[in-house]
Amino acid sequence: MAAYISVPRDLGKVKTKIFFNLTKRQLICFSIAAAVGIPLFFLVKKSGNVSLAALTMIGVMLPFFFFAMYEKDGMPLEVILDHFIEAKFRRPKERPYCTDNYYTALIRQYQAEKEVERIVFHSEKKAKGKRPAGTAKVAQQKGAKAGRADHRGRKEK
Repeated sequence: MAAYISVPRDLGKVKTKIFFNLTKRQLICFSIAAAVGIPLFFLVKKSGNVSLAALTMIGVMLPFFFFAMYEKDGMPLEVILDHFIEAKFRRPKERPYCTDNYYTALIRQYQAEKEVERIVFHSEKKAKGKRPAGTAKVAQQKGAKAGRADHRGRKEK
């Protein structure tokens, strides 16, 4: 007879086992559970009720077992709890979907340019009355030169 061995297709899900066919994470969590639960058992047992001591020990050790064993979608329990707390308590309840429309950005740019032009021309109009006498003649010469045509009938720039 032939012996068949199942080989997992995704080797990323295979975890290395260290001791008693447990992973390092499981060994650490089980050790912490034992270190907390067993002394608690003996402390509660002194009161005389063994059933209460056993239930208390189980109740205290159970979260450590969940941290050791529970895994969903490749994430351990503390990552899942972190995502849950983040979604429920840290982030705002309403998260509106906001976009920056290209056309509204162009309109804002156009309005900003108009505002700059208005400020610049307003300051130039104020400064026009305060020019020295020689600058007015230069401005008139430039204006007259712009209106002249060359021998081909084109205006000079």
